[in-house]
Amino acid sequence: MKLINDYLSRHGHAPFKFGQGRISGYISATLGILSFLAVLCFHFPEYLTTQELRQVYTEQFARTLLLVALSASFILGLLSFLLNQQKRLSMTGVLFSTAAVIAGGADIQLNSIGETPYSLGLDWFILALFFSALVFIPMERTFAQKPETHTLRPEWRTDLAYFFMSHMLVQFILIFTTSSSSFLVGWVASDFLRDAIQSMPVWAQFLLAVFMADFSQYWFHRLYHTVPFLWKFHAVHHSSKHMDWLAGSRVHLVEILITRSVVMVPLFLLGFSAEALNAYVILVGVQAVLAHANLNFNFGFLKYILVTPQYHHWHHADDPAYAYKNYAIHLPIIDMLFGTFKLPGKEWPKSYGLLNNKTVPKGIVRQHMFPFGYDE
Repeated sequence: MKLINDYLSRHGHAPFKFGQGRISGYISATLGILSFLAVLCFHFPEYLTTQELRQVYTEQFARTLLLVALSASFILGLLSFLLNQQKRLSMTGVLFSTAAVIAGGADIQLNSIGETPYSLGLDWFILALFFSALVFIPMERTFAQKPETHTLRPEWRTDLAYFFMSHMLVQFILIFTTSSSSFLVGWVASDFLRDAIQSMPVWAQFLLAVFMADFSQYWFHRLYHTVPFLWKFHAVHHSSKHMDWLAGSRVHLVEILITRSVVMVPLFLLGFSAEALNAYVILVGVQAVLAHANLNFNFGFLKYILVTPQYHHWHHADDPAYAYKNYAIHLPIIDMLFGTFKLPGKEWPKSYGLLNNKTVPKGIVRQHMFPFGYDE
């Protein structure tokens, strides 16, 4: 028993307590690593950052955020070093922060950004992880539906790897989607329909885009659950036994490519404005995290209008009564229209995962091989 407790303590699965230096240690290590990665983005912006995202934030914003992260990493690393007998976390934070400073720090010179046909979304990963963790970890610790689910619960590293993969490959996913649109351009809707959509105000285009996207994704989501070959890919997403802000990242790359194409290609072909599509993409990012989050909010009447954590948690429950329910990603009305809506008052699932004790291998590499029969 002592060995188990020692393992859980070392790997962060025991609950955090103030004064132990573990919280400050993990924050220091995380910020130190992210700071070092951010400096790499300044060194190689054309290869490590996405052009679309660079148009959203300014260079000064990135520098200020980097300075704050470096300062916090040093301070919290020192605090953890003083409080925690195990110095690994504090030393990780301080060493990576030091490396970031040596490599240029917040004052690093930024040369003109060259053009490259492809780039990785390292900046997108850094910003998304920083702000998602900043918002959702405190919320989940304060308003947890399952308080026993710790921030560093089992398999958090696997889900963080998925988070990293999907954000790093964001441009390649976008290229795949736009290529699919170009291939299907000959099937585009009539000019009359395109003109009608483009004449609508942006807010109306956004609402229509959300409904159309959810309608498309609803039916493909049902196929994922009923077609055996497709289910092998989707089973990876349902294999998580813990719901939190990071759990929604566990999605097989093939499923990401298929789903993004099914959802986005019609919107591209119908001529929705860039503003409406950008607003929809933001909604997808926020709701994907929120729907899986470990939050006990009831949301009142809004839970019948928008997909909420309780609604989507039941879709992930290892309960046969919900095996084919709550497919909608954004709008429960889609499930209502097709008879798959089910929400039991204020109750929440007791547990999550695959039915009938079925399993998916652990680890992002083995899980990506699983649908092809290489690791059953």
